[in-house]
Formats: sequence, structure tokens, C-alpha cells
Amino acid sequence: MSKTFHIATLGCKLNYSESSHIARELQAQGFENASHPDYFILNTCTVTGIAEKKARGLIAQFYRKNPNAEIIVIGCFAARDKSLIENLPGVTKILGSENKMEIIPYLSEQNSKAPQTSNLIPHTSNLILQTSETSSFFATFSSNDRTRSFLKIQDGCDYHCSYCAVARARGESRSDTIENAMINLEKIAQLNCKEVVLTGVNTGDFGRKNGETFFQLLNEINTHKPIERVRISSIEPNLLTNEIIHLTANSTVLMPHFHIPLQSGSDQVLAAMKRRYKTALFAEKVHQIKSAMPHACIAVDVISGFPTETEENFEETVRFLNGLPISYLHVFSYSKRPQTPAAEMKSQVKDSVKKERTNILLQLSETKKANFYKEHLHTQRAVLFEEDVKNGMIFGFTDNYIRVSAPYNEQLTNQIINIELTKYNTHSNF
Repeated sequence: MSKTFHIATLGCKLNYSESSHIARELQAQGFENASHPDYFILNTCTVTGIAEKKARGLIAQFYRKNPNAEIIVIGCFAARDKSLIENLPGVTKILGSENKMEIIPYLSEQNSKAPQTSNLIPHTSNLILQTSETSSFFATFSSNDRTRSFLKIQDGCDYHCSYCAVARARGESRSDTIENAMINLEKIAQLNCKEVVLTGVNTGDFGRKNGETFFQLLNEINTHKPIERVRISSIEPNLLTNEIIHLTANSTVLMPHFHIPLQSGSDQVLAAMKRRYKTALFAEKVHQIKSAMPHACIAVDVISGFPTETEENFEETVRFLNGLPISYLHVFSYSKRPQTPAAEMKSQVKDSVKKERTNILLQLSETKKANFYKEHLHTQRAVLFEEDVKNGMIFGFTDNYIRVSAPYNEQLTNQIINIELTKYNTHSNF
């Protein structure tokens, strides 16, 4: 009888890409996905304390539901501090970010009649191992969504921002090669997937240690067009070059959609965060995008309540964001991460103040998003419809990431259709 597994994922698109790869490989080796499995795998996140609390809660919940199963915890939380996990009931194995892919040979050994050594990495269709002094890179892509795939092209980070535990959990920056990324794009296209999101911890750092650049990868994609749509998941403002903006503006494959971390609109706070740019550079990049692509979507990450952030600093951030032609915000309340410089700063902001500032930024985001959407009323955009159906409506996204709904028609699924955006709805958007 085949062994069964279930994998749950917390955190970023990178984690979802890796979880999908693990599931695909286990199924290829005869495992079956099940709701009451022999092995429960949890791929964790350590960006915030809330993400770690969710991980512990899922472990407890699963143990209560199926106490005879093995619980295997992998990923960033496991890498940051396994002592917070190892004594939880049901947990039998912990694998950090560096060695999470060892779960495949480990479970293969558990299930195989001819056991293999658990530290061997089996040959797989898209698993690439590149070694450096301290790190390995594994290329993965998600395949559980017929419409969109997340392709991991980079991992780790060398920036070490003062608030972030991810660099420590994920290790040093490393990446795939252009050649292998193109091979994986072609494999994704063969799955009849129409859109790929290029993911990484610091995506714009792609290729730096291989003698390649992110622009070269994007240019190769734009030249050969292995798939119909490609998005960049996130890119640091100091790595978003003018040539990347120009290439995107003149491409039919690279979508006019940018996700750029700002974190604060105060240069004083950015310095305390150890970010590698000032607000002037960020504003310059936003205006360059809008000059080349007035219709482009620009999403911005911002953190509220960072230690040392005064009321004046926060008001400066609100004014800065309010004056930029951005589309919406991803807002995060600062979460103290152990063993980071920010956690030791004396001027910690009260939770009540963080909550208040977060709500102000969320309201600003809603206003920005509504204005961006309304700007596109009565225009035509190319929409990729997904397998997302609710109340007789099918949903999809335009090239510039506007969410659209239309009366359900099975033939629309996974198709790119030019439609007119006729009515703005605060719930379903268009």
C-alpha cells in the first residue's frame, strides 16, 4: 500500500514553489496526497512572529487530528531556531532551508524496498544542485495551478537588513543559471501554463555570482518567448535598473507589473534598517516606470512601527507614499525577530501605535488601489482567466494586475482574452 503525505505551506511564493516541487517528486515516487496522511510536511516562514505562531498552531492541530503520523517541519522557521519546534508532539524530523530538499530521499528511503542513503539527492526532472562554499541552489517551480507557476530562480540574501531574519534562515545569495531557467520555463509551458512569476529572496541579485545578470535573463526571455507571460515577484529598488524598465516597457512577454520594497519613506529610518537606497532613488524608479508605462501596476512593501520610527518619521512616510503614483501597498507591522539588530534597539514602538499606523497605511493602500483601478475604466486589457470561480463569476488578472470578473464560461479558463473594463466594484474590482 502506498504511503501518503500532505504538505502545508506558510509564507512567500518561494515556499510555494518549493512545496509544489516536493509534492511532485513524492508523487512521482509513488506517494499519494491525502488529508489523513502518514507524513505531514509543514514548510515554514520566519518573516514575522505571527508566521511562527501559525506554524506551531498547525503542528498542534495536525497532531490532535492524526497523532500516529510523522510531522516533518522544513523551511525558514526550522532554520532559524529548531529548539522552538523539536519538542512539539508529533515532530519527528526538522530540515532547515539549506537542506529541506533532503526530505525527498528521506521519505523515499522510508517507503522504499531498497533503501538508499538519506543524504543522496536523486536525479529529478528539474532539480538542479549548484554548490558554493556554504550553500546549494535548487531550482523549483510550482505546478498545482493550471494558469500560473512560480519559478524559483534565486535564493538567499547578502543584504542583512537590521529587521530581517530571512537572510540568516535562507543563507547567502545564490541563483540558477540562465540556461537552466530557460529550460524550466519551457517545461512549465509544456504544462499549458500561461504565466510564470520569477521568484527569489532577492530576485534582482540573480546571476551575480555566476557572471550573469537579471537583465540578461529577462532579455533572453523577451527574445525567445518560451511562455506567454512573465512577472517579477519582487525587486529591490537599487537593483531595478533603467535597462530592465526599458526592456519591460517594450516587451509583450514581461508584464507591466512591479513589486518594489520601500519599507519606509523616511531616510532616517531606512538608514536604521540598513537598506541600500534612499527615498530619492525609490521615487526616481517609480517615476521612470510611469513615464515609460503609464498603465503599469506598482506595488510597494512598507513596514509600520520599526524601532526608532517617530511620529514625524511615520508622517513623512505617509506623505511620501501619498505623493507617488503607486497602485497599492503591502503593509507589515514590525515584528521583532530574535538575533537581529533591530530587536535590540531601545526605541521599540508600542503595539497599539503600530496597529494604528498599520491601519492608516492600509486605508491609503485602498485609496491608491481604487484610483488605479478607476483610471482603467472603459479601457481594454488582456485578461488571463483562472480556475477561480465564485457565485457564477470567473476571475482573472490583466497584464497590469487588475483583478477582473466575468460571467462564468468554461471556455475562458486559462485563456488570455482582450476585454473592456466596464464597471468598478469594490468587492470583485472589475
